[in-house]
Amino acid sequence: MARQASDVFINCPFDADYLPRFRALVFAIKACGFRARCALEMDDGGETRIEKLYRIIEESRYGIHDLSRTELDAINNLPRFNMPLELGVFLGAKRFGSDEQKSKRCLILDVEQYRYQKFMSDLSGMDIKAHGADTRTMVRLVRDWLFTVSRRRKLPSQEVILGSYDSFIAALPDLAAKTGLNAEDLIFPDFERLVVAWFKEGNI
Repeated sequence: MARQASDVFINCPFDADYLPRFRALVFAIKACGFRARCALEMDDGGETRIEKLYRIIEESRYGIHDLSRTELDAINNLPRFNMPLELGVFLGAKRFGSDEQKSKRCLILDVEQYRYQKFMSDLSGMDIKAHGADTRTMVRLVRDWLFTVSRRRKLPSQEVILGSYDSFIAALPDLAAKTGLNAEDLIFPDFERLVVAWFKEGNI
């Protein structure tokens, strides 16, 4: 499938602890008029997870990669390497792919500015952005990055998007309940639909 100029691949954890940050990323992407893509968008038993990731990465011009989850798992006492792996696939597509793939752009996030140097020193020299585990900071970083790399001059300002985000998060339990859903248990497509409906109502 051909790459979509507005597709943004999200590479991040999908556990409950990270959920508010994942939702912040999705909201910011949608607020800027882009399409959020991730491994949760489709559940096809006939497609392996890695093949799904290859496909989404191939189709996405942009990628947001959060490397903040590197601590040891409490059960296995091992770190999670999914996010670095997916970043590597994205960078490999950009480096060795077609001219279309070479136009990929990525935002790399971590909880602290230079922490990545302790576990992924090969990224030295790249511009890693620190979000401090703060959702509003993540919204701001995504908005500014998309504005810079896309050159779209009609993107809403930081203040407008953050104001809409704060209002949306406060209203989310009621918005979900009106459609028979629980805000705590929303799957990705349901959350995305609520965000889209929020913007269609002029909340941006």
